[in-house]
Amino acid sequence: MASKRHERTRARRSALQVLYTGEICGESPTQLAESGQVLDEVDELSDYAMILIRGCESHQVTIDKHLTTTSENWSLSRMPIIDRSILRLAVFEMMFVEDVPVSVAINEAVELAKDFGAEDESPRFVNGILGRISQSLAEEVGKEVPAVEEVSGEQNG
Repeated sequence: MASKRHERTRARRSALQVLYTGEICGESPTQLAESGQVLDEVDELSDYAMILIRGCESHQVTIDKHLTTTSENWSLSRMPIIDRSILRLAVFEMMFVEDVPVSVAINEAVELAKDFGAEDESPRFVNGILGRISQSLAEEVGKEVPAVEEVSGEQNG
């Protein structure tokens, strides 16, 4: 199980790089990924990374709607591109990947924000928005809301 988790963490990092590059260049992340020209650190993207990239792109309207609704005082265009990309990745997993618990999607996104976030407050910002989305998704489905872990600067990934 730990091996699968590690592979998925790497896949999220690779997918984030492609999503970010796509937004910076104004190009389709899926086309960038399929061209193989965006990654320096790996030879090819894993299957899970491709699922994340294609999913984020194909569901972007729905994902952005949730982000817009829950990000108080922040329009999508005002968010740093890297934070917006992290949020899109996590919301895709929360909404469309059944074998990833919501808490895992949130925790992984917070770790990405710690490593790559545009601001010192990025992890807290990402955690707050994803926590509200988690609550709204749970209310839509009628499930109990999973606990959202408080982010502290001392937490290690």
